[in-house]
Amino acid sequence: MLALLGFLTIVVFLALILTKRVSVIVSLILVPVVFALIGGFWGEMGGFMLDGVISVVPTGIMLGFAILYFGVMNNAGLFDPLISRVLRAVKGDPLKVVVGTAVIAMLAHLDGSGASTFLITIPALLPLYIKLGISRIVLAGIVALGAGVMNLMPWGGPTARAASALELDASAIFNPVIPAMIAGIIWVLLVSYWIGRKERKRLGIADVEYDFHAELSDEDKAMRRPKLFWFNLLLTIITIVALVKIWLPLPIIFMLAFAIAVIINYPKPEDQMEQVRTQAVGMITVVSIIFAAGVFTGILSGTGMITEMANALVSIIPDEVGGMMGVIVALIGMPLSLLFTPDAFYFGVLPIISETAAAYGVAPASMGSAAILGQMTTGFPLSPLTASTFLLIGLAGVELADHQKFVFKWAFGTTIVMTIVAVITGVII
Repeated sequence: MLALLGFLTIVVFLALILTKRVSVIVSLILVPVVFALIGGFWGEMGGFMLDGVISVVPTGIMLGFAILYFGVMNNAGLFDPLISRVLRAVKGDPLKVVVGTAVIAMLAHLDGSGASTFLITIPALLPLYIKLGISRIVLAGIVALGAGVMNLMPWGGPTARAASALELDASAIFNPVIPAMIAGIIWVLLVSYWIGRKERKRLGIADVEYDFHAELSDEDKAMRRPKLFWFNLLLTIITIVALVKIWLPLPIIFMLAFAIAVIINYPKPEDQMEQVRTQAVGMITVVSIIFAAGVFTGILSGTGMITEMANALVSIIPDEVGGMMGVIVALIGMPLSLLFTPDAFYFGVLPIISETAAAYGVAPASMGSAAILGQMTTGFPLSPLTASTFLLIGLAGVELADHQKFVFKWAFGTTIVMTIVAVITGVII
């Protein structure tokens, strides 16, 4: 009975969000409540929900303050000198331009937001691509590859969702895949070199100078703090090291980093609050989903639905397949980005898969690490289920089908490379 209720919960949840009948937040809260009531958990349901919300509080805080911190860094112009130097170095060489695009995209995606990455990179680089005659498809594809591999960061959507769904700390999922992520970054740079070499052969090298700052709006320029570049860079490096080394709990690190960053860059209280307001929409949306997900996982776990669903799946999965579920999830995660939204996969599918894999000795953290190697990381910038994909192709002026056709094999290649390294390092089996 519990297994059936659990599967019905998942099916209705997926159906509602994939057909866009209701919002993700409403689905995460109301669907499990309805089926918990049907199952007779009237008295205990409130406790299950509260336990679930409490379990995701650290992740929600971390994600919220990460968005605020990197928003301040972007507005203060931390990435501007790096972008400008890259553009000066590439000049009119298509090969260098394409490789430089990958570098800029990866730097811009340090904030974990696809929308902000595309808003930074595409408008800044598109005029240069037009001047040199480099294909817009290449611009959109390379930016997508760079953003995809960087979307594994613990404050990015997939890792935060995986941590919430499995009730784990984000570092437990992310830190083990750092070697795999490094391999993915190298792969993206190699792919960029290969594509850039083809563009250089087709177009040749032109004599072009390009001014990045000329593309900034007056509002953007007013928020820039070029004199604080070295301070902001040092603070960001220390923050990232502290996150990896876990010197403090991840939420506390970002809270401290944001407070230091905003008071140094914007001493006036009204300017500090304006920085918060500029990031408010994105922050509230993401954090609300995380807390709603706590209700969803809290009910599924507390009622025992997840355990019973996993037991049902274990009874039909061959033993030789069960032990390889980590590898399977890693490899199919990227293609599944075309079918499942991140919320549908991480909150609806991953907990069941993880509980099933546990019966074969695969730890939940390992399954979480496997999932983020492709599902809405390398796969998000070409998925028709994410709004940022349409922002990317809209800014670049390309068609979705052409974009997917160009970038799919390279994005899937990134996942394959990272999966191989994750297997070699023992992260997944």
